[in-house]
Amino acid sequence: MKAGLLIPALSLLAFVWLVPLDRYMPIFAAHMIRHMVLVALAAPLLVLSLPDAADRMAVPPLAAALAEFVLVWGWHLPAAHALGRLQGLGFAAEQVSFLVVGLLVWASCLRRDQPLAGAGGLLLTSMHMTLLGALLVLAPRDIYAEICGTAPDLSGQQIGGMLMLAIGTPVYLIAGLWLTGQALRERGTA
Repeated sequence: MKAGLLIPALSLLAFVWLVPLDRYMPIFAAHMIRHMVLVALAAPLLVLSLPDAADRMAVPPLAAALAEFVLVWGWHLPAAHALGRLQGLGFAAEQVSFLVVGLLVWASCLRRDQPLAGAGGLLLTSMHMTLLGALLVLAPRDIYAEICGTAPDLSGQQIGGMLMLAIGTPVYLIAGLWLTGQALRERGTA
């Protein structure tokens, strides 16, 4: 089963990097689809399909969650967002960093020896994803239009925030709750 997850993971990566999503939806929504697929869908599938590699990159779960928090929020600062959106090298750096930090979080949080710490890392990630998504939805203006030199598209930004809420929040929350359940079951049988 583990090897069977590699094909969907690679398919998701091909989808977000090869399909010109910007042609089919607002630019910021396409941006958010890419991010959410990298950190919340492709990364856990890769970790589950390649457990030996995942074990080698694992760090304490809360350290991984903190690294993802810093990276995700950092790339959503206007200047960094503009770099990732307007420069080819910036886009590549942004995409690679999102995938790497996603792998780091899932490799660290899905370790069997620390299910409660992993749950804490995933639940913390769920909270910061929820906060950032809500800020994007509730912002009174397009945060990135001026620095990116584009026409304001508040609805595109709101759609992007809703995508973050609809994908990131439940994936991390459900995985964190599942790990909590696993830990409680293990303690109940011990």
